[in-house]
Amino acid sequence: MSKTTEISVVIPVKNEAGNISSLINEIQQSLKKFDYEIIYVNDGSDDETELELRNNLKNNKKLRVISHKNSHGQSAALRTGIQVSNSTLIATLDGDGQNDPSDLPKMIDTIKSHKDKLILIGGVRVNRKDSITRLWASSFAKYCRFILLKDTHPDSGCGIKVFHKELYLRLPYFDHMHRYLSTLVIREGAKVLEFNVKHRKRVAGTSNYTNFGRLIVGLFDVLGVIWLRNRMPKNTSFKEILK
Repeated sequence: MSKTTEISVVIPVKNEAGNISSLINEIQQSLKKFDYEIIYVNDGSDDETELELRNNLKNNKKLRVISHKNSHGQSAALRTGIQVSNSTLIATLDGDGQNDPSDLPKMIDTIKSHKDKLILIGGVRVNRKDSITRLWASSFAKYCRFILLKDTHPDSGCGIKVFHKELYLRLPYFDHMHRYLSTLVIREGAKVLEFNVKHRKRVAGTSNYTNFGRLIVGLFDVLGVIWLRNRMPKNTSFKEILK
């Protein structure tokens, strides 16, 4: 039987060679006071990502590596990592190194201080280090989520989050769901908390997404999430059922 840990850090990656070793070292430095595990999910990379992960695995007992033979997307990779995790608490980070792991300790302490066991803490990037076009695209997406989905979280696309595993496993799964976690959590009757976090420039590699690609996929995703939200019968969220 696998040993239960205090926090599982799940990081989905595709073609992130050059960003892995430094991020692992930063996580280790940041989480010294916690009993943790780091789960990398390699989503069908075709660069040196797998090799870099395997090299780190040799001397790191905290690290676990799960590999998808083919690429199935970020949401699928997150789901794989969360399902095999050994903690009731999950932290997520983007694999490009733009999220700063030093924000995790306070986020973990915050969620542990709440009695409610159905919480998602979503990072809010302060002074984002992205291009103007990407910032514009994110602002447009945020506006659409607010108008169409009533998502009031100011940065629901931010990759650094901390939440209860039980809460995540109660959410409906679909491709790209990672972009709508705050909406889905609210649909479930749970709490979404905001937490200001640092943001950094990408050091190596390039993004797997384009603004146009996000826009096209996002249009279909939003329609699907609207349908899901409307299909939830009144007063039948998890919290209401427990009452």
